[in-house]
Amino acid sequence: MDTADLIRRATAAGITIATAESCTGGMIAAALTDIPGSSAVVDRGFVTYSNAAKMQMLGVTAETLDAVGAVSEEVAAEMAEGAVRNAGVTIAVSVTGIAGPGGSEFKPEGRVCFGLARDRQKTITETVEFGAIGRDKVRTAARDRALELLAQAISQIERETGS
Repeated sequence: MDTADLIRRATAAGITIATAESCTGGMIAAALTDIPGSSAVVDRGFVTYSNAAKMQMLGVTAETLDAVGAVSEEVAAEMAEGAVRNAGVTIAVSVTGIAGPGGSEFKPEGRVCFGLARDRQKTITETVEFGAIGRDKVRTAARDRALELLAQAISQIERETGS
């Protein structure tokens, strides 16, 4: 992933970005803000590691957390939507998962759920099973996938606007 190109394209298209991160703990925002000039694009990053933070900062509902748990596409969607709403940005990416070690039969180590929200657009979610590859590798892979999702969203906006 060429993060500098992502920032350049977002800047040219007038796109602003927020991140909503749980298991990556700010790694996506750090990757974006490592790029000079990223302040034209990156508004903020929400690191919402606890369920309380997800609810307070992003508006994730207790009902959703109780029904499906934090590691779910439903929570990833609410996280991304809350980031767009609270930051007033064009797009937001979210990530919630089990980096390890540990996990369970129902939510294994390496499962990461992603959300990508845009104002007045349907939120996209996906789950990736990275497997028990170790905490650092799961977190790095999740960061990289989130950056890919942002790049895809930027491409979609470019197509829609003819940029």
